[in-house]
Amino acid sequence: MKPIWVVDDDRSIRWVLEKALERAALPCVSFANASDALAALEHQRPQVLVSDVRMPGLGGLELLRAVKSRYPEIPVIVMTAYSDLDSAVASFQGGAFDYLAKPFDVDAALALIRRAIGGSADAQQAAEPAADAGAVGGSAGPSSHGAFQPGMLGQAPAMQELFRAIGRLSASAATVLITGESGSGKELVARALHRHSPRADKPFVAINTAAIAGELLESELFGHERGAFTGAHARRAGRFEEADGGTLFLDEIGDMPAELQTRLLRVLGDGTFYRVGGASPIRVNVRVIAATHQPLEQRVRQGTFREDLFHRLNVIRLRLPPLRERAEDIPLLAAHFLTASARSLGVEPKRLSATASQALMRFPFPGNVRQLENICHWLTVMAPSQMIDVRDLPPELREFAAQASGAAPAAPGWASDSPTSAEAVLAQSRTADLAGDTLHGERTAISAPSAAVGASWLNSLQADAMSRLRAGETNIMHEMTRDFERVLIAAALHACGGRRVDAATRLGLGRNTITRKMRELGME
Repeated sequence: MKPIWVVDDDRSIRWVLEKALERAALPCVSFANASDALAALEHQRPQVLVSDVRMPGLGGLELLRAVKSRYPEIPVIVMTAYSDLDSAVASFQGGAFDYLAKPFDVDAALALIRRAIGGSADAQQAAEPAADAGAVGGSAGPSSHGAFQPGMLGQAPAMQELFRAIGRLSASAATVLITGESGSGKELVARALHRHSPRADKPFVAINTAAIAGELLESELFGHERGAFTGAHARRAGRFEEADGGTLFLDEIGDMPAELQTRLLRVLGDGTFYRVGGASPIRVNVRVIAATHQPLEQRVRQGTFREDLFHRLNVIRLRLPPLRERAEDIPLLAAHFLTASARSLGVEPKRLSATASQALMRFPFPGNVRQLENICHWLTVMAPSQMIDVRDLPPELREFAAQASGAAPAAPGWASDSPTSAEAVLAQSRTADLAGDTLHGERTAISAPSAAVGASWLNSLQADAMSRLRAGETNIMHEMTRDFERVLIAAALHACGGRRVDAATRLGLGRNTITRKMRELGME
């Protein structure tokens, strides 16, 4: 059997995958850079190639395109620690078999590699004669590997599935129905589908069908002729004409009046319509993306939404999860929004403390991502210090955090910035216990609860580090190491009832060492 190739500049990632493949009895060859892997292709070919995206020198997307241009039958799995939509879409546009976001579960990675092996067998057999004859594969598709500009972020499995779907739809013009709660980002998904489609250089036109009165919506969608009704002093093109060649996004389609549903059905069927008051048919080439927060199946049963229109729209359905179902994404999103708010106001970005991050992750966010973005803007303006603690959160979040913990709500300014007791520091880290083996983000989960807690802690750490880096801070390693040591020592003291010698033993430190560290960290 041909080996699995692993290409990553991070030695620990290569080691983890090498060991996992060895345990699975799968041969493996690893490379520290893409150039070496590309050179090795001159002499041998892998069964599956697993490559990181962002590496020094030749990047993973360039390697993907080179492999696909020479040997299109080789499945390529792309890994990246940047859980953004653009990375996923660029991977699929380049011909990747699938996309693996770090941190990933090793067993899930192995299952994906085995699936790639099974899917590649027939393709490789069919490609052998062509390869022997010197045939070369076609174009790998457009490149999207520019600067990291996150429009949609998410490490949660549901978001990664959404990114995969958008990537696979990048060459399609199929009608898409997006479902999700208000504020969850449905228009962002629609814009992403347009931006990563062959229609990207054509218009994207959005209209909220619930925000326009029914008697005006027909004219908005289809336009009108001069004199069609009182006040129609000139011909006006509708949204369908404006979107010709591009994409029309119909938000809150579930609220569309029944009489307009019939007209929309006809346009979706043959691409033709009449302006209000018009006698000549107009033909357009428009991709329709619809969105709703309502259960359309239920509205069909109630008779308020046409069943044939529902089936016409429901060609491909994408579900956008509410923020409460992807709480692990909140620290990353909050860091992004805090940075964006600071940039718009011309101030230094603020950061969330561990307790503030945990409070946000426990909050249900009925307004979803839009509510989180508004809170981050509020914090940028209102929080008194650069490090945001629970006491700096808006009142409704402080009250919720207090109810969840059974304590009285903390008033702004009560707590000190530097906890001086083991219990105070431990309160910041109680949910940060890891119960699994972790190596640079690659973890084999022992149980679902412990894995979720571990992921939350790692996401908070990553979000804090990214926020500091974007703000241009220096000496980050030293400052964050001090915070890490302070939390560990406080947790050990709490677990040992304040007995310093026992705490030192549990931490693997000497008595003098723990005393010195506590003095240096201001814990005495």
